[in-house]
Amino acid sequence: MHALLTGPLCVETLTLPIANLPQRLSGLRVVQLSDFHWDGVRLSEELLNQAIAATNRANPHLIALTGDFVTTSPEPIYSLASRLRALESSAGVFAVLGNHDTRPSRRSTIIRALTEAGIQVLWNQVAYPFGADFAVVGLADLWTKEFDPAPLFRSLPPQVPRLVLAHNPDCAEVLQQWRVDLQLSGHTHGGQIHLPGLGAPHALYLALRDCIPTELRSWLPYMRRDSDRIVRHWEWVQGLHQVGNNQLYVNRGLGTYYPGRLFCPPEVTVFTLVLA
Repeated sequence: MHALLTGPLCVETLTLPIANLPQRLSGLRVVQLSDFHWDGVRLSEELLNQAIAATNRANPHLIALTGDFVTTSPEPIYSLASRLRALESSAGVFAVLGNHDTRPSRRSTIIRALTEAGIQVLWNQVAYPFGADFAVVGLADLWTKEFDPAPLFRSLPPQVPRLVLAHNPDCAEVLQQWRVDLQLSGHTHGGQIHLPGLGAPHALYLALRDCIPTELRSWLPYMRRDSDRIVRHWEWVQGLHQVGNNQLYVNRGLGTYYPGRLFCPPEVTVFTLVLA
């Protein structure tokens, strides 16, 4: 997609307090990338290279990839995975799959390609890259029948802080019943249009959708009749949110759908976790 429709890459930096974070992990740097949609149209080679370089400059301890690696065909995952090999992190690269990755015809191919590139894909799994006192939880996509967080959270000691990777931010509604120190999600592309002082104009879109001719809706974000299924909680469309006792961060993603982005640049997010 042309750079004019995408905009320049933005690196967001946040410092977040985490209860019970082991003292040795205070200052832990986590970098999040999301929503690549690597298909030759929605993400340029130049922007991907910039995102990888920005990630490595942050000198992360852990890299989190929160899904939608491809758009339709799984075949582009091989070229994307080869590029993601360049990511550098002392404790590894962890990924969850998005809704575009999870159809049976795509899932196994995408998991295999990422795994061969040294990326650990978590599908309803818990990893302990820093030891037993800090958990990384990776969930199946919310729209699949396998989304089942209860057994994972029941297995975690209550005092152990946990970083949760979940593609769809709507997961946060379900996850309020458990401790989630930080949930990293994507999926929304930040709404792609963000009006200063107003935010993402989704409410206006939904109100006007039936007034827009059908042939024009495909050119406007979230104008399809099923667009309200994309995400229920539009108030969480991007950035940091408090959901009950839990923290949720929604990354704007790298890939872009037509007609493009407005005041909603593609994003790499750098988190520094400190002891609360």
